[in-house]
Amino acid sequence: MHRLDARVEHRIIDGDRACDAVAAIGDRDDVARWAGVFAMLGEPGRLAILLAIHHAGPISVSDLAVAVGMNDAAVSQALRLLRHQQAVVAERDGRVIRYRLTDPVVGELLTRVRPAPELHHGSVADVH
Repeated sequence: MHRLDARVEHRIIDGDRACDAVAAIGDRDDVARWAGVFAMLGEPGRLAILLAIHHAGPISVSDLAVAVGMNDAAVSQALRLLRHQQAVVAERDGRVIRYRLTDPVVGELLTRVRPAPELHHGSVADVH
């Protein structure tokens, strides 16, 4: 079944290949969602924060700031965006708020970026 609109105004060289390309792209909403994930991962500070949370989390803003070499305000701003993207969630632990990764797909991508680092204190990320 051809996925090409009969009203296409572009010149088509190979209709079957063009049809397969449309099928390969899939749902445009899914493409937009993935583009958002890659944009989120594309900024070095956010990527460092996500790697720290993924491999050593749940972790506080202050501890993240030390780990990634940013100030608390910059980390908080990045975490706000990561919460909006539903990649992390904030959880209260007494008076401290700790962040953990919530998106297992992002976790899989982060594991590809930095597989199983040697942790010196036995931290284990709590990915749900």
